[in-house]
Amino acid sequence: MSADKFGARTTCDDVTRGIDLCGKSILITGANSGIGFEAARALAAAGARTWLACRNVEAGAETRRHIVARHADAEVHVVGLDLASFASVRRASQELPSKLDVVVCNAGLYANHYQTTEDGLESTVGVCHFGHFLLVNLLIERLAAAGTSRVVMVSSESHRHPSKLQFARFPLDRAGYRPLVSYGQAKLCNVLFANELTRRYQHRGIFSNSLHPGAFIGTSIFRSSRSAQLLATALSPFTKTIPQGAATTVYCATAPELARVGGRYYADCREGKASAGAKDVEAAARLWQLSAARVGLAPADAEVAQPQP
Repeated sequence: MSADKFGARTTCDDVTRGIDLCGKSILITGANSGIGFEAARALAAAGARTWLACRNVEAGAETRRHIVARHADAEVHVVGLDLASFASVRRASQELPSKLDVVVCNAGLYANHYQTTEDGLESTVGVCHFGHFLLVNLLIERLAAAGTSRVVMVSSESHRHPSKLQFARFPLDRAGYRPLVSYGQAKLCNVLFANELTRRYQHRGIFSNSLHPGAFIGTSIFRSSRSAQLLATALSPFTKTIPQGAATTVYCATAPELARVGGRYYADCREGKASAGAKDVEAAARLWQLSAARVGLAPADAEVAQPQP
């Protein structure tokens, strides 16, 4: 299947058909279930040296066994990573190879009730944004070592609500917590981060795009919300399958035409249109500085390249 024929029903295996990823090293978070598993399986099957970053190492090892059972030649490794813990993120970053061609930030959380990470951040944005922000920043030199590399941010159409990142309410506190608002904030952060990462590091060969995988796909993201689980189950006959949901992730990670392309938003394996709030350059820069402070990183001193048209 050619790239121009990819669409909503494309699967991750359709995307990788004919693509040889031998020699590539790819890290994917939240790889032990859902679209993370299918993306990791497809990437490994195409020859990539694939690292599964999972909260539960035992579950990750079982996932590895499933992949190798289906693709005997696959090279798959497991690293323990809890995005709700900055200490865990720092430990995991030290266990990864010296060169990474792709980092897929797939893991997510939708918390029905207010809760916090180990570091005191509201958990939905803590996991979806701050944990990934720290991880990617700790891996910059490994990404730069690849010459040209990609960071794939699995966002959502939920990034449109709220329409812009309201810094006075970010992250939400217990009194003002609303699950949908928090999730929308987190997904908006994913798009803003991808755009700003490209602006800051494209001169070092690092490019980042964000994407919408599909609505209410049967994944573990709703593990903290029984009501959301029930809704996803009820809608499952009308939504994408998990391999279809993983397709745009794999497309952004591997498509030859996206080499050295960043700061864009994709859905159904095609370029889409992000919200105006997600394209706010000033908000993206402000989020970067706020995030660097919250995760304990020194302000980035890299030259900021001009955004792509």
